[in-house]
Amino acid sequence: MDFGLSEEQKLIVETTRAFVENELYPHEREVERTGVLRRDLIEEIKAKAIEAGLYAANMPADVGGAGLDTVTWLLYEKELGRANYALHWTCVARPSNILLAGTPEQREKYLFPCIRGEKWDCLAMTEPGAGSDLRGMKATAVQDGDDWVLNGTKHFISHADLADFAIVFMASGEEESARGKRKKITAFFVDKGTKGFTVRDGYRNVSHRGYTNAILEFDDCRLPASQVLGEVHKGFEVANSWLGATRLQVGATCLGRAERALGHAIEYAAQRQQFGQQIGKFQGVSFKLADMATELKAADLMVFEAGWKYDQGTVTDQDMAMAKLKATEMLAFVADEAIQIHGGMGLMDDLPLERIWRDARVERIWEGTSEIQRHIISRSLLRPFGA
Repeated sequence: MDFGLSEEQKLIVETTRAFVENELYPHEREVERTGVLRRDLIEEIKAKAIEAGLYAANMPADVGGAGLDTVTWLLYEKELGRANYALHWTCVARPSNILLAGTPEQREKYLFPCIRGEKWDCLAMTEPGAGSDLRGMKATAVQDGDDWVLNGTKHFISHADLADFAIVFMASGEEESARGKRKKITAFFVDKGTKGFTVRDGYRNVSHRGYTNAILEFDDCRLPASQVLGEVHKGFEVANSWLGATRLQVGATCLGRAERALGHAIEYAAQRQQFGQQIGKFQGVSFKLADMATELKAADLMVFEAGWKYDQGTVTDQDMAMAKLKATEMLAFVADEAIQIHGGMGLMDDLPLERIWRDARVERIWEGTSEIQRHIISRSLLRPFGA
């Protein structure tokens, strides 16, 4: 593995960082204090992101994306991760890779408009009673002639209020397994405005202000068979094939935020004077900086090694689980220590630290909790022994 960056990668990092600092940072305070990301601001920044070639950069070149390899894509995500989440995720959108699994007709209707910035997608799996255990979902899809009828509720669905359509996973049957009956899952495209499909306001969230979540309700929502994404009863296979790298994406954005927090802590420790000297000269502070930098370096190496292995076709679930676990827990540690170094000022919203600290909390929950990541890792370790 070559740890050096190519000239192209350096250019992408520099371009993305400049965009984040010039176009996103200036709007962070407004979004954080109001909890609202204005639609006119979204359109303004989106237009600039498209012009800069940063919009939908996760997509392959043959469909209009940037065609980045995984390592380069993670470098890009790391830079975006420095900013308020709502600003970078909504205004510099990266449509879900699962759209690539669609038929040619579905690509024309859903994928390409998202890449052009004309539509937004959202992904709906989680339910009030089915989070980590997605097989426990109760929302159903029942075939009725050539149609499917959807019923049930999804919640914690990110930016569904903005989305023009949802990619919804529904229990569509049952099958026998070694552990008894388990539910079959099918994925569907559901357009906003479809009869029987309602989007309701979600919950107020301590993390990622301006980045909304919603509750989706399905009441005899009828869809034609053409709205099935992938194969019937193969929703998990579709998800596993196309959504695997999202854990690395989470890890990469955590790296960006941790770097920003560490940068503030170093600067403050070098400038703040107490008891006649810079506080960075006190071992109680200097050792914190050393530990923060070491943990960040370890997480950085794990995320980018997993990204490199993803490009080589050798990545495992264990690799991605370890990277996600380390990066998210590292961010929580670094954010907390950065605030401790700043003392009371660290909790004031004049600095981004209290926002980074709040935002860090959700990263250990979504895209698979830390406990689920540990389960994946330990299962991989014990599998050779039949345990």
